[in-house]
Amino acid sequence: MEKIGFVDLVDFYVKAGDGGNGAATFRREKYVPFGGPDGGDGGDGGFVFLVADPTISTLYHMTEKHKYIAQNGENGRKKKQNGKNGEDLILRVPVGTLVKDYDTGEIIADLDEPGKYCCVARGGKGGRGNTHFKSSINQAPKLAERGVKGEERHIQLELKLLADAGLVGYPNVGKSSIISRISNSKPKIANYHFTTLIPNLGVVAVERAENSFVIADIPGLIKGASQGKGLGNVFLRHVERCSLIVHVVDIAGSEGRDPVQDYYDIRTELEYFSPELARKEEIVIGNKSDLLTQEQLSENIEQFKRATGKEVIPVSAVTGFGLDNLRYIIWDKIKESRKLLAEKIDVEKIDFVKPEPVKIALPDRVDIVVIKNENGEFEVKSNYITTYLEKYKKEAKYMLEDILEILEKNGLDDKLRKAGVKDGDTVWIEGVEFTFKE
Repeated sequence: MEKIGFVDLVDFYVKAGDGGNGAATFRREKYVPFGGPDGGDGGDGGFVFLVADPTISTLYHMTEKHKYIAQNGENGRKKKQNGKNGEDLILRVPVGTLVKDYDTGEIIADLDEPGKYCCVARGGKGGRGNTHFKSSINQAPKLAERGVKGEERHIQLELKLLADAGLVGYPNVGKSSIISRISNSKPKIANYHFTTLIPNLGVVAVERAENSFVIADIPGLIKGASQGKGLGNVFLRHVERCSLIVHVVDIAGSEGRDPVQDYYDIRTELEYFSPELARKEEIVIGNKSDLLTQEQLSENIEQFKRATGKEVIPVSAVTGFGLDNLRYIIWDKIKESRKLLAEKIDVEKIDFVKPEPVKIALPDRVDIVVIKNENGEFEVKSNYITTYLEKYKKEAKYMLEDILEILEKNGLDDKLRKAGVKDGDTVWIEGVEFTFKE
């Protein structure tokens, strides 16, 4: 049995997949000596999604790695074969997880419902093959686009805790002692009423970290708690969304307590507060069994069962008797509850809707200057395009088709004609040679 630390805040990097490169290939077939371009497009990079999974309740599993990376898109191939898109990376988190950008503090999403998801990093767009660049001035383009880099981000997850099981019972029946023995929680423990002033939360892992659940020690309830008496109904809200109620009674009847009457008093408060809460599955724990002989314990358990119709699981928070068995009993109940939730929300069958992949975008309007050099050739200059290509270096220089389109929209042909260009003249654009054709 493993005890693990409670984790409600984690941060890590995510990296979406890069787009695959387009291919710059040409048909090479028998009887077709000068085949045209046939390079396929690169696949888009995989996206990174977070999804609220009702079958898990802690962020412990997200502490195992510091960086999560989606798959890159495949490169394009000859014969116009496009590369496959990279597989998306789906990271599962508990319901109630708040997703933030670590650097800016921006809230990306609140995954407060089962099956709710968000994209935290978009994959890069795959580059186009050289078939896209064939034109009247370039029948055999040797250029193809490189894929765009996928997004990279530092993510922070904050868990607004929803306990799987809630310990209820009268003050001083040993709830804090029990939770301290079966989980990582270290509550204040003393032999007087109302020691616990806030709910204590503990995480228990059964055999391995994946089989973990959250248990909440709800501060001592008393008769009239649903109307705010004692510590009031504030604490009842903490068990409202639990899937299992773990009801602790003092089976030894120490301090003059009557476990049967205590049980009914607390049940009444639960029913007054919320009939739905009262209908949740319940197990009854008989603590302080170490104060009784085996014969007395058996007699008290039988008497409790006759009066309430409830089975009692005897334990001792002092000696540890029955606590290992208790962990497994609670886990089996929670596991079944999660199974029913998973049948309603099957994360495997969610159709994740993707936003547009990452593209390198150019503006609609750019500056253009045409000059005639000493060789009688024409050079097209654009400060924005030059700066842009320098910024993105190799990746952007393959965006020739996009650059030409933008230049043409901004009156490139008219500027060339005004500069005196004629049919057949050489035109240079960012180091690439073209032949002007009317």
